[in-house]
Order: sequence, then C-alpha cells, then structure tokens
Amino acid sequence: MARALMLQGTGSSVGKSTLVAGLARAFTRRGLTVRPFKPQNMSNNAAVTADGGEIGRAQALQALACRTVPVVDMNPVLLKPQSEVGAQLVVRGRARGTVRARDYQAIKPGLMPDVLSAFGTLCDQADLVLVEGAGSASEVNLRSGDIANMGFAQAADVDVVLVGDIDRGGVIASLVGTARVLDDADRARIKGFVVNRMRGDPTLFAEGMRLIARHTGWQPLGLVPHCAAVSALPAEDAADLCDQSAGPPGARDMVVVVPLMPMIANFDDLDPLRSEPGVSLRLVVAGEALPVADLVILPGSKSTIADLMFLREQGWDIDLAAHVRRGGHVLGICGGYQMLGTHIADPDGIEGPPGAVDGLGLLQVDTVLGGDKCLTTMTGTLWPDNVPVSGYEIHMGRTTGADTSRPFAWIEGRPEGAVAANGRVAGTYLHGVFGKGSARSSLLKRVGGVVCDGTDHDERVEAALDALADHLEAHVDLDALVALARPVRDRAAGVGSSTAGSRGTGT
Repeated sequence: MARALMLQGTGSSVGKSTLVAGLARAFTRRGLTVRPFKPQNMSNNAAVTADGGEIGRAQALQALACRTVPVVDMNPVLLKPQSEVGAQLVVRGRARGTVRARDYQAIKPGLMPDVLSAFGTLCDQADLVLVEGAGSASEVNLRSGDIANMGFAQAADVDVVLVGDIDRGGVIASLVGTARVLDDADRARIKGFVVNRMRGDPTLFAEGMRLIARHTGWQPLGLVPHCAAVSALPAEDAADLCDQSAGPPGARDMVVVVPLMPMIANFDDLDPLRSEPGVSLRLVVAGEALPVADLVILPGSKSTIADLMFLREQGWDIDLAAHVRRGGHVLGICGGYQMLGTHIADPDGIEGPPGAVDGLGLLQVDTVLGGDKCLTTMTGTLWPDNVPVSGYEIHMGRTTGADTSRPFAWIEGRPEGAVAANGRVAGTYLHGVFGKGSARSSLLKRVGGVVCDGTDHDERVEAALDALADHLEAHVDLDALVALARPVRDRAAGVGSSTAGSRGTGT
C-alpha cells in the first residue's frame, strides 16, 4: 500500500519544490518507488509530459528526481498567469480557458475530483507519494474550497510537514503563527516541521528549533543549511530569476542579455547559459536600458502582445534596433520569436481583446494566434550546422513568412523557425535549445566564438539532484519522515484509478 506525506510552507518560495525534489531523489536511491504530486500550481514555467499534456516545471524536475517520466497526474491543476487578475486554467494537462482570480475561487471546489483521481493514479504506482502544497498553509481566508493545501490534506487523509524559510527572517513567528491561525482539525494534520536555508552556524538556532517545537507540539525534522547545488536547478517562479543573474562579466566573457518581461514563460531555457563558463547572463529589469551585449534573447511569454507592449514602454525596442545595427545577434524563443516578426494578430481574443499589433520587424514573419495548443517533445538538427538539438514546443499560433525559408532548425523532417537575411536575428518555437552541449556550442560559436565545455545541461541537473539528496540525508531525519507518511486510504487512492497494474512505470 502506498504511503503519502505532504510538504506545505509558511509562504511562497520557502523551498518546498526543491525539498520535494531532493527528498524524492534520496528516497529513490533507497530503493523506494516515489512519485511527486502537486494538486494545484501557479507558474508559467511549464513542461510537456510524456502523455502529451503540460504540468509545472517543478513537478517535471521532481519526476526526474524520482527517475521517472513526467505525466499530467503529477500536477492536475495548473494556473498560468496571463495578467494581474487572470490566468489560463489547465486541468489534467489540457487548457480549459481563462479564469479571473475571483471566479476561480468558485470554480476550484469542483476540481477536487480531478485532483483526487490524479492522486489515486499515482498512489497505484508508488511506495511513497510526496505531495507539495502551494503558497502558504496559513491563508485561512482561502480555506473554503481549498484544493491546494489543507483542503487536499483533509480530503485525501494525508498528514503534513510544514516548511519555514529562516533566510527571509521571522521563521519562528511564521511557524508558530501558522499553528495559531489554523483551526483544530487542520492544525492536527501537521506532524512536524523543517527549517530551510540556514546560513552560518546551525548550533545558533538550536534553541529556536526547541521553541518552535514547544509552542506547536510538532516534531522537529531538520534544520537545512543553504545548499549551493540548488542554483543548478530550474527556478519555479520568475521572481527568483534576478537572484540567479550573473555577476560582472569577465574580460573574455560573452555577454548575453535578457529583458525580463512580466509574463515571461519557460525561463529555464536560460539555465544552461547561466551555468556555462565564459558566458555572463544579464537579466534586465524595468527601468534599465539594454546594455551592450553579444546576444539578446527574447524569451517565451504567456501573453505575447502584452509583453511586447511592455517591451516598447521600456524603450527596449529602440535598444534592440541599435544592438542589431551594431552587429549584435538576437534570438527569439516562442513568444519572443513572435515579437520579432512584422505583425501579430489575435482574432479570437486568445490573450485578451481581439486585435492585432505590429511586431518589432526584425524578422519577415507574421503570427496569427489561435488554434489548438501545440504540446510536443521533439528532436532534430540545427541549420545549417547539422548539429543535433532536442526540446519541446508549447504554444498557440502559426508563424509564416519569407524568413522561414531560412529555417533555424530541421525538426523531424520539417523546417522550423526563421533566420533573417543578415544571419544575426533568428526565431524558434523550440524550448530547451541550449540544453544539449553540442547545440549550445554551435549557437554560441556563431555569436562570438565562445568555446563551451560541451556538457549536456541534463548532466548538471542530475549531479545537482544527487548533491541535494546527499545534503538532505545529512540534515533531515529521513527515517522520521517515512514514519510520518501514512498509508493512503481507499477513498483517496481509488477515485478514478485505472492503473493498478502499472506500478513503477511512470506512465
């Protein structure tokens, strides 16, 4: 019988996703069949799954930590923000339209059957399911109809470990305060706590751990020091990106600049560059000009037209035109590719009110948004180098025009993307294009002759997961965590389950 344990947080970005990934790898190395699960996620950093849907990138990473393939059941409800008050709703890997935040509060209780069904499917495959909550466990104002934290824990009869982040300060108050605001039944679900991201001498917080335990009655399960290996793992939230930007470039570094737009999506495309010796990755925020660079990357976007308007408001279109006149290179990925064209039309109001806008005019292509969302993994070769490349597409819309006669790549026998006549501006729908070492080497050599180390980024991520697992083995009581994981009751495991014979396959 599968066991399950849920990690919830005192707030967003306290390290829940990373802890689940590290624990998943640690328990997998102990011989357990482990599966990750997050009932509800909000992120524009998404991944295409083996079964043809999409989930949050963090759950795809956690699947990798479990040494299995990502499937839609690992994140049955995904919200992809398109504005300050609205998001695309994805259920079991498929888009169901756009919802406003207030309307979603009424919709979400009806999603619990999907959540429990997905959870049950994973339980049929696993010895241990590690569940990740969303945001803060103390958001009692949103408790009614909750499917992400205590609402799920109660419905699935799963106990909870609460995570606090000491690096942001006030961790004692955060943990004890959470205990105070929860009602009796929800508070009883929490059996232990972990304090994350300790810097300095951990013995200085020994009394803090005792205070938290005394005021809450919860079992202290670990004080986790800051782990440097985490920097090699993809960020879940765009707010974390600036913390990972590189320092001042060295004399021989290639400078790669990325304008940071509000609806940036699939930004883990940048991770291989951040880890590449000889490359200085600069993320430019609102109010700053684009600095002199070798390469400017326009990344993916969940709201292409709105982000293009933001880009123009910052004056980055003028900076970009000057960059090209100086002989600089530009690469647009997905939404960034669409922005580089001459025209973007949204006749069906996919991203907002129906309409059309002029693009940046750096590529002779036009885009029409609409149609079914493309969700697929793929392999091919960069053109004209004939170097192997792989990745995935996750977009809506069709791009055509004269510059597509010079493709960026050949993917499964068809031309993909576009390159300008000057050879210095290119666009592609292929996410993950820098992941393979050979492809990254080829692309950077075109820009400035940087010699890459040739390491596939997946190898770096695997090494980081193992280092994180080692770290947690040393600082978290893993035996106590397993003991706290309760057998899953039939009412949770049986809802909608149809894979009793697929234990351990991940499909």
